[in-house]
Amino acid sequence: MWSIPGRMELTLKYPNLEVQSSLNNSLLQCLTGGLAVPGPQISRLYRLLLAADFAGMKALFNAFYASIPHDWYRENELSSFEGYYASIFYSHFAALGLDIRLEDSSNHGRIDMAVLFNGAVWLFEFKVVELTPAGRALQQIKDNGYADKYQGLGQPVHLIGVEFSKASRNVVGFEVQTLS
Repeated sequence: MWSIPGRMELTLKYPNLEVQSSLNNSLLQCLTGGLAVPGPQISRLYRLLLAADFAGMKALFNAFYASIPHDWYRENELSSFEGYYASIFYSHFAALGLDIRLEDSSNHGRIDMAVLFNGAVWLFEFKVVELTPAGRALQQIKDNGYADKYQGLGQPVHLIGVEFSKASRNVVGFEVQTLS
């Protein structure tokens, strides 16, 4: 706790992994409008990460975004913002209690999300496109050398470029490259 005359500021942290997971489960429930979706989704994501099953991960997120009610997009521009889609990805991974680094800085820029899990590094870059994927997300990871800072760990580094369509409000591009 810091004290400034006439003002009190607090820095709050999660007291434990269970509270962090519970908070992110609640956030996912709010995003989907249903109580049943997040639990099975999160458990499946964990199994997909263990198996490094990228096709399964894409299918999981496609199904999740497809489950978000159309009415939630009416009279707003949510589908235009990268942060909206990235927040959903983040909440899934945070609900697992993984080591997640958002806006992870390097000497060439910032990767949207880095996840360190099970002896591997997962680097995610998100982009919003009109309708069809352009390959810009994965290309940005490579062009900016975001993986360079993790190469010394001696672990596989998965570069994952995810592109979302404004029109379909879903994942339209999911490119993966693994560096050993």
